[in-house]
Amino acid sequence: MRIGDREFETSGKTYIMGILNVTPDSFSDGGTHNTLDKALAYTERMIKEGADVIDVGGESTRPGYVKIEDEQEINRVAPVIEAIKEHFEIPVSIDTYKCRVADAAIEAGADLVNDIWGLRYDDGMAGVIAKAKVPCCLMHNRQEAVYQNYMKDVLEDLQITLDIAKDAGIRKEQIILDPGVGFAKNLEQNLEIIARLGELKALGCPILLGTSRKSVIGLTLDLPVDERLEGTLATGIYGMMQGAMFLRVHDVKEHVRAVKMTEALLQYRG
Repeated sequence: MRIGDREFETSGKTYIMGILNVTPDSFSDGGTHNTLDKALAYTERMIKEGADVIDVGGESTRPGYVKIEDEQEINRVAPVIEAIKEHFEIPVSIDTYKCRVADAAIEAGADLVNDIWGLRYDDGMAGVIAKAKVPCCLMHNRQEAVYQNYMKDVLEDLQITLDIAKDAGIRKEQIILDPGVGFAKNLEQNLEIIARLGELKALGCPILLGTSRKSVIGLTLDLPVDERLEGTLATGIYGMMQGAMFLRVHDVKEHVRAVKMTEALLQYRG
């Protein structure tokens, strides 16, 4: 899969997507990187630590988040994306579920669209992605965590997303799927989707896993946001062992090292 100017293997290799929230209210790092200078400095740090993609988000999607207007979100992310592309050679993704924001971000230089609603929030999103011919990461989500048959329902939801993409003209080779840890799922459901991540490969797309510092780790270990690194590493490597193509994380250096060590071990697995 080509993302920006770089080719990525869709199987047998795990890459690190570094999170850059240019928001005042994200659950883990809100207000930390929400000026251009701070965003660029943090991007440079993540690149030095080994990030393969930088994921830029301009609206918090933590539980209970307040939705902001498109223009406000565009004004947050577009200058940052432009500056990153000007100063660094690294693929950039835009974390948004709104077609106008995605369109502006692509115009600013974004190489991938990361949609937490899997094309099912904004009817215009699939068309924007198809027209731009950029790859996308499409996440599982729904309005309520009510399921008849949990894993079956998740797979069916994601298949609907894939059908929307196909109808819009998005090539399947351009799609990454995200199980949506922390979205429309309770603790047990979050643990189960991580534990059974490999089953999503039946849909024929590579997988991104995003568990970084999330409540599934906090609740399991009874730890606050700033003490969830070890739990995040455990879920990430567990996902990697099931074939995850990307790990979307806050702590780049630690995940790069953990992935590299695991890759070395996997070479000797019988």
